[in-house]
This record gives sequence, structure tokens and C-alpha cells, in this order.
Amino acid sequence: MREILRLAFELTRAVDALMARTRAFHYEVMLSGHRCPRCDGTLRMTDESCCSCVDCGHEFDPTITYQRCSACDGTPRLRVCRYVCRRCGRDLQSRFVFDGHVFDREYFRQRMAEARERKRVEHESAPPIMIPRRSEELQPAPACLAEVPGLTDALDGLAGAPDLAAWVPLMREGFDLNRYQAHLQSHIGRFEVCFDDLPPLEDNARMDRIWRFVTLVFMAHAGNIRLWQEGRTIWVMEYGTDREGQGISGEVEAIDGIA
Repeated sequence: MREILRLAFELTRAVDALMARTRAFHYEVMLSGHRCPRCDGTLRMTDESCCSCVDCGHEFDPTITYQRCSACDGTPRLRVCRYVCRRCGRDLQSRFVFDGHVFDREYFRQRMAEARERKRVEHESAPPIMIPRRSEELQPAPACLAEVPGLTDALDGLAGAPDLAAWVPLMREGFDLNRYQAHLQSHIGRFEVCFDDLPPLEDNARMDRIWRFVTLVFMAHAGNIRLWQEGRTIWVMEYGTDREGQGISGEVEAIDGIA
């Protein structure tokens, strides 16, 4: 057993060394045709999609500086944790990210600052009698479509049903908010995910799509997630919170008429 462990550790070290050499070679190839935009000096990678000039020390993002959209030749921008074209909005695969992730640090700094400020205001404005109860577990209220203005119309457009009223009795009979919330929470993390990429829970595709959307709206109103729309795409991600305290109440951004 001891010999097997020794060989396993040696294999791990060999794989790590190979990955390091491969990464270095990949970056060397990607930067071989580029020079520093300030002094025309030699470049070296310092992190995923981050390089610096050996001569003048200028540090910048090579994806934004050197890559262009293959569809419209637009320039990319970093959107939370992926690159998109500024002109046409298409995703852009960075040649300067080897096997890691690149994050918009300013975005996360801003979200954390907003979360802390919201928590401070919420704490100061809460009645003194409510403060000790802030950490107690809350039981979710029964789902009620009428609580969210415009939700029925949005569900109508989302499901493509000519008259959503006929679907409401079915939703009342089969909709389990707690079950759907647990299912969606297991697929929503710190990074944005498209609504259409969230896996279904039921065989009835149309009703399952409605139930998933209703659950997301209630989760957003509870401050558990962020929910917003870009064009015809609905995005969702875990709400930015200060992990040292409780969750921060959030607001649902406008989605097809939902305030």
C-alpha cells in the first residue's frame, strides 16, 4: 500500500509538471505574435488572460486587446466571468485562458460593496425587536401568483400559451414551491446561468418551464438569487451576499413587465 501511495504521488507531481509546461507553452505561442502596445516590448503571461510587459511592466488583458469577434469583428468585453462581443453580444472564447477562469474583479467588488451597504441599511432600519430574530429560519409562504404584478402575463409569453388562465388550476394542484426551490438551488451558483440551461424537474415540459420560472421569481423576491433579462435571454445567479452575515434582500430586475 505504501508503494502504491508513493507511485500515486509521483504520478500527481508528474502530471502537475506536465500541465505547467503545457500552460507555459500555450501562452508562449499565443503571445508570440504580439508586442507591448506601449513600448513594443516582450510580453509574458502572469495569470489567466492577464499579461505584462517585461520591459515597462505594463499589465493588461490580452483578450480585450488582441482578440476580435469572428462574426462581426467587434471588440470583446469581460462580462462577470466570460467574454462577449461589445457589438453583437455573442460569446467569445478567449485564446488567453488555458484551464482556469477569469473574473471581472470590478464587478464583484461593486456587488460586494452594494451587498454590505444594503445589509447595513437593512440592519439600521429594522425595529429593535426584529434584530434578534433576523437569523431565525423563515418558512416560505405558499406560492401566490397575484403577489407579483405582471407575473401571469409574463408566464403567458414564456410558455407560449394563448390563455394562461386555463393553466392556473393545474399549477395550483401540482406546484410544489419547496421542491422546485431545492432543485433550482442545486444548479444555481455564484456565476450566471441561462434560464434555459436549468434542467427540468417534470416530464411536462411546458408546465415545468412555468414552474421553474415562478420559483425563480419567488426566490428573487426573497433575496436568494438575482434574476434579469438581456434581450430574450433570462439570466440567474446566486445573490451576492456577505458570507459573514445573513442573506441580503434583493430585487428582481425588470423581466417582460415584472416589476
